Amino acid sequence: MASAILPADYQPSLPQERLILKDGTPGAGDRMELDVLIVGAGPAGLSCAIELTKLGKAGGVELNIGVLEKSEALGEHSLSGAVVNPRPFRELFPHLKDSDFPFHGRVKKEAVYLLTANGQWRLPVPPTMHNKGFYVASLCEIVRWLGARAEEAGVNIFTGFPAASLLTKGNRVVGVRTAPAGLDRDGAPGSTYTAPNDLAAKVTALAEGTRGMLSQAWCQWQGVTSRNPQIFALGVKELWETKTPLARVIHTMGWPLPADAFGGSFMYPLEPNLVAVGLVVGLDYEDAGLDVHVLLQRLKRHPLFRPYLEGGEMVEWGAKTIPEGGFYALPNRYSGEGIVILGDAAGFVDVPSLKGIHYAMQSGIYAARAIYPAVKAVDPAARRLAEYDRLVSHSYVGRDLYRTRNMRLAFKDGFVLGGLQAALMTLTRGLFPGWRYTIRADAAKVRRAPGAPGLRPRADPEGAARGSPLGRPGSADAPDGTLTFSKVDAVFKSGNATRDTVPTHLVVGRDIPPDVARFYAAMCPAGVYELVEPAVGAQHAAPLLRVNAPNCVDCKATDVLGPRWTPREGGSGPKYKRM
Repeated sequence: MASAILPADYQPSLPQERLILKDGTPGAGDRMELDVLIVGAGPAGLSCAIELTKLGKAGGVELNIGVLEKSEALGEHSLSGAVVNPRPFRELFPHLKDSDFPFHGRVKKEAVYLLTANGQWRLPVPPTMHNKGFYVASLCEIVRWLGARAEEAGVNIFTGFPAASLLTKGNRVVGVRTAPAGLDRDGAPGSTYTAPNDLAAKVTALAEGTRGMLSQAWCQWQGVTSRNPQIFALGVKELWETKTPLARVIHTMGWPLPADAFGGSFMYPLEPNLVAVGLVVGLDYEDAGLDVHVLLQRLKRHPLFRPYLEGGEMVEWGAKTIPEGGFYALPNRYSGEGIVILGDAAGFVDVPSLKGIHYAMQSGIYAARAIYPAVKAVDPAARRLAEYDRLVSHSYVGRDLYRTRNMRLAFKDGFVLGGLQAALMTLTRGLFPGWRYTIRADAAKVRRAPGAPGLRPRADPEGAARGSPLGRPGSADAPDGTLTFSKVDAVFKSGNATRDTVPTHLVVGRDIPPDVARFYAAMCPAGVYELVEPAVGAQHAAPLLRVNAPNCVDCKATDVLGPRWTPREGGSGPKYKRM
């Protein structure tokens, strides 16, 4: 096995020819004309739709608004922590009280711990992480609630329709083409085949969430860059029905992460007998064998977590990526001819405060305020939609991200040095260090294969066997099916109902060597990739990379570090109910 891996060497290019189509390109079935098309029924997209209906009603203009959502039902692909700042809810619904919103309860107590393998130290809560006055919530419940409000206002929400391509005229975006359905494993039309549809609009708002494929394609097509590349974290989360109630919001740092990895864990009370537990890890880690799903299973054995979970039942599992680059990774513009980019697709996440939902919603509100006059004037030119950029930049969204602009980046040099710098940044409200920290894209970070010289070993709890593959029989990480679970069991708990005969939606590079295949297998929390050893006497002696595409839960980690993610037929992927 090679001692070093550079993921970028094996990652294929974005399939731009499939993502940017001229309007009128043959192959579509039906066509629909809209005033505004929103891609993605998450917090950003639905907030945009709701604000647009309010503006239209106030101005006496009836807008034809459509929202495309790739999941079969609202919320089924939505996953987050989540502790929520209610500010944009109050702005969207000034006539409602906080108790009317889809929250589980106000944060009354919170604690932050530094973990070791068998113990913990309680730390003062950092100023950026204070959650007093905020609420614990389920993101998929928030999405369903916002969706109901949008439909009541007359918004057309089309679930089960992934957007596969941008439709263009010159440099202007004029809508999207959806993905076809009913293709067989080889990509040929089957007996249930349905042709893609074209949805044309005066303005298209991309609210695709993390690592939005059309957002990436548009930025590349139009030469929209950022001062730093966007970087990402992978979060793996479980919901547990418990016998022991949890009375506070808990965040941790340290174990089980290696010294060079950035991240931490959380445990939130949703109901007296329901908790969310998860682990988030930056995808710029050094160890090519690091497996976030397995590390979460280890975490649950820790004395801080085990007493709450033992005797309970894991009822749901999920995974997703989170943009972590902050202010310097934002696109140099969020709008163009006939298009705006919202929420996580643009990177509106503040890592030091662990917040993104309210920024996503606020971006949707601001986008609506720029879109409405442009549509009303039948002039969706870039100069009009640039008002969206101005609104975001001059709002608390822009100010918050600017104040913490270097905090996540400081941890590129390790936890201790990063923590010291982050403390100085907090004390000076972002004035320290006075310059921009530069970083590399996650795929451009060299990884060291397990056992390579210079790789710092992880501290394994409970006598985990050194050299045993994580999570495999024979190691202390082998799942017991009660407290800890395999990736296959976890995917089942995500509700994933993707049919086995769906064609692969993952674009894999050529000539993937075994060490890179092992890296993919460890990196993917859903077990999509595995290395298959050849049968005895086989003509080809090299191991083969097997891609189990139906396992994918659309977390997008693969798109960050390996094979490119592209949309599959509508309704595929996870079916989160309470995440």
